[in-house]
Formats: sequence, C-alpha cells, structure tokens
Amino acid sequence: MAEQPVKNTSDEIDLGQLFQLIGRGFQKLFDFIGSIFSGIFHAIITFLLFLQKNFVVLTIAVVVGAVGGFLADMYKTPKYISKMVVEPNFNSVQQLYNNIDFYNDLAKAKDSLTLSRVLEISVGEAATIKKVFVDSYSDENQKIQLFDEFIRELDTTTVKALDYQSYLENFNSMDARFHQISIVATDDSTAKKVQPAIIASISANEYFKLQKRINDENLDLQENIYNQQLLEIDSLQQLYKRVLEKEAGKPMQGTSINLAENGGAQNKELELVQERDILKDRLVVLNKERANKTSILNVISDFPARGVKQKGFWKSYKFVSPIAFLVLTIIMLAIRNLNSYLKEYQKSE
Repeated sequence: MAEQPVKNTSDEIDLGQLFQLIGRGFQKLFDFIGSIFSGIFHAIITFLLFLQKNFVVLTIAVVVGAVGGFLADMYKTPKYISKMVVEPNFNSVQQLYNNIDFYNDLAKAKDSLTLSRVLEISVGEAATIKKVFVDSYSDENQKIQLFDEFIRELDTTTVKALDYQSYLENFNSMDARFHQISIVATDDSTAKKVQPAIIASISANEYFKLQKRINDENLDLQENIYNQQLLEIDSLQQLYKRVLEKEAGKPMQGTSINLAENGGAQNKELELVQERDILKDRLVVLNKERANKTSILNVISDFPARGVKQKGFWKSYKFVSPIAFLVLTIIMLAIRNLNSYLKEYQKSE
C-alpha cells in the first residue's frame, strides 16, 4: 500500500517533462517561423532604403534606357510575319513539322546558301528569313469531329474503354486537322516566294504519292460500285412500274398474284427509292472526301502577297532597354555598397 503514492508521483513528473519538451519544441518552431518573416521584412526594408537612397541615379538609368530603346526601335530593321494554313493528308504532318524545323535551323544558323537551295529562292532572299515555325490550328469543334472519326475506326470493346476526356489528354499538335506555318523575315514578300517549295517538299515524297494514288483508286472503285448499284435500282424501278401497270390493267376478279409477300411491287419500289437516296448521300460523302484528298498538302489559306509588320511592345527595345539599364545600375550600386562594407569590415578587424 505504501508504494502506490511513489508511482503516481513518478508518472506526474514524467508527464510534466513531456509537456515541457513539447512546449519548448513549439516555441522553437514559432521562433524559427518568426525569424524567417523577420528576415524577409528586413530584406524588403533594406531594399526600399536602397531604392530611396539611389532614386535619382535609378531614374536617370530608366530614362536613358527608354530613350536609347526608342531610338533603337526607330532605326532597327523591321520584321514581317506571314502565315499560311494547311491541311496535311496521308499522315504527312510529321514530315511537315520536320521540314519546318529544318528551315528554321538553317535560318538561325544563317546558312543562307542551303536555305536558298531548299526553298528555291536567291541567297539574298534567303538571308531575309529570320524564323520559320508551325503550330496546330484547332478549336473544340474540330477536336470533337476528330474524336468521332477516331472512334469509328475502333472496335466496340476499345470504344467502350475510351472517352472524350481521355482522348483530349493524349491529343497533341500532330493530331490537329489544320496547321499554321509562319515565316518571319525582313522582306515582306519572301514568304509568298517560298510557298511553292514548302508544298513541293511534301508532295514530292514517294511514300505520300503512293498513298494518294491508292486512295484515288479506292475512291474510283467505290464510286463505280455506287453508280452500278444506282443503275440496278433504276432497272428494278422500271420493272416494278411495268408490273404495277399490268396489275392495274387486270380485271378485279379471281386470284391475284403479288410479286412479293411483303406488300407487293409498290412497297418494293418505295424501298428502292429509299436505297437510292442512301446511295446518293454516300456519293456526296465520297465527293467531299475526294475534294479533301486531291492534294497531299491542302492549302487552306495562302501566304499573303505582303507580310504584316511584326509589332509587340513587350519585345521592343523601348520596353527591354529601360529594364536592362535599371538592372545593370542596381547591380553596379550593389557592388559599390558591398565594396564599401568590406572596407569598413576590414578596418574594424
């Protein structure tokens, strides 16, 4: 009975020490967080005092940079941008992107000789090209149409496991139907001159030419089948008309014989009319596909005869130059202050 109070006292001491340790841990955490905010506040105040002390010098730097940038924009060579929208067929989109990347690499490397040869222009005209790039051109409606065409080619099991959101997550620029080619040059007429060479570089590919030829043959074969079916429907319609005329001329007596069990010649003729309409719709779809596949690379919108002058305040010297002068001045003043601090520190040692 005498040992019980000793045990309680020991437990109370252990719990008290545990709470003290937890309290000191929280205190250290709060002190650490406070020191971080205090350091940030001190840095901000120091920087503001620095700006206040050197306000005149920094203002002069911004003004000088703005004036210099304005003059540089006035005398720099203007650049013009031209855009062309195309629709690649027969899986030629990858070749298109590879070719455009190749042209851009030549322009960045300033290899005007090679660029003039592949684009079939003069070396001087090739030297005016500064940038060539391509990006996809699609909206939500086009993505829905592409998704509809995509699932039509899949089996039922795969379609059930795929939804539109999953399709969008895997959608990339290569999947788009339309693509926009842009050329930035110092001559506003250069882009129009290189358009034939860009198109020919895709159309001259033997693989794509083979795919186009096979597609044309398949379309011709399908069209012949549809036309043959229409002729057969016309023949059957003429037959049913003659049967109906003969039945109409018979006297209404005795037993009549129908051409078919399900409604006779009149119903059969109605079915043929419906089948004819279906074949006509299929021919319309076929003609649309033929129109879309007449070329390996369809040009939806040509390069304009003259490019548009490239503008943009954020890329102009009047915007970049003041910032550059301001940053450079701040760095120089910071170095000067650091040098003064080091000298004072050296004297105090």
